[in-house]
Amino acid sequence: MNRLLLTLGCLFFFSFPSFSQNKAVCDDGSDDCNVFVPISKYMQRGDAECLAAWFADNLQIDVMGTVSNCSRNQARQIIRNFFTDYTPRCFEIVYKSGSYPMEYAVGNLDSGGNMFTVTILVKTNDAGNYIEQLKIEKQ
Repeated sequence: MNRLLLTLGCLFFFSFPSFSQNKAVCDDGSDDCNVFVPISKYMQRGDAECLAAWFADNLQIDVMGTVSNCSRNQARQIIRNFFTDYTPRCFEIVYKSGSYPMEYAVGNLDSGGNMFTVTILVKTNDAGNYIEQLKIEKQ
């Protein structure tokens, strides 16, 4: 019964993006933190569900040259398939730039035998921080 309630609660929470504001919160409770910290954590874990919570309603996904302008749900499926094929072992941000309201980061993703360069473009608005573009290139 508890497992059912937990599952229903998660489905309800993720079905309504307006309830979850994607703001990076520092240890001191302020919002002035690095947005790429939680995103990096989800990339390293290969957690497409949590990563998708950071996706804009519509975004551009480029996985090894296959570019898609798609909805959050479509992008979630594309990233889930990528993580299934290339299970992440390590992800590290190597470069960050930009300024409010657009920032980007470049990172290296190691999937154990395959290395990828990942570029993440994040836009900030009043509702929070959202990934507008995600590009994954094989090194």
